[in-house]
Amino acid sequence: MNRIITTIVRKIAETRFVRRAMAERADLSIFRQRPSPRMIAGISAIGISYIIGWPAIAALGILSIKLHQPWIVIVGGPLTYGLSHLLFLLGMYLSGAVYSLIFCRWLARVIMERCLVWAVPEQPSDVCR
Repeated sequence: MNRIITTIVRKIAETRFVRRAMAERADLSIFRQRPSPRMIAGISAIGISYIIGWPAIAALGILSIKLHQPWIVIVGGPLTYGLSHLLFLLGMYLSGAVYSLIFCRWLARVIMERCLVWAVPEQPSDVCR
């Protein structure tokens, strides 16, 4: 079992994305800069989408039970969830994929460094070159 995990970790470490992230020591320093108004609007839209997502559907369900009107949640639930999804997509569009890519590169580097130390303890630096 350990050999399978070691093989998987080595294969992932050999991908171009992970090799570049580790070679460039990907970090989160860009997040120290002041965000643009567009970025703030995008993050706000994502936050609002979470608020009107499942909590709003739960509230509709409670209201539906209290008023003995199942149609409130049957119709309102999917509409609310759809609106939440569209708002989330708008937020992702406004925020841009650049920050997501930066975060994913950092996360790949951190995870792979830890996995290589655990799964391939003999020489983790040779795997990534």
